[in-house]
Amino acid sequence: MMRKALAGGPSEPAWFRSSYSGGTDGESCVEIAVAPRTIHVRDSKQTDGPHLGLTPQAWTAFVTYASAG
Repeated sequence: MMRKALAGGPSEPAWFRSSYSGGTDGESCVEIAVAPRTIHVRDSKQTDGPHLGLTPQAWTAFVTYASAG
């Protein structure tokens, strides 16, 4: 997986989008930003919208579950 940092302000986390993301419009994906105690997840089309904050343990469980299916 390759990822590309998306620019943000000094207090904005560094958001990443997987190179595996795609879809018919090329924008169908989620973005993540890693902080010391939280993994932030948002819709790439709604960058000013809400986002989820997950603990690293919850993120690991999610990714493990999602890749098993």
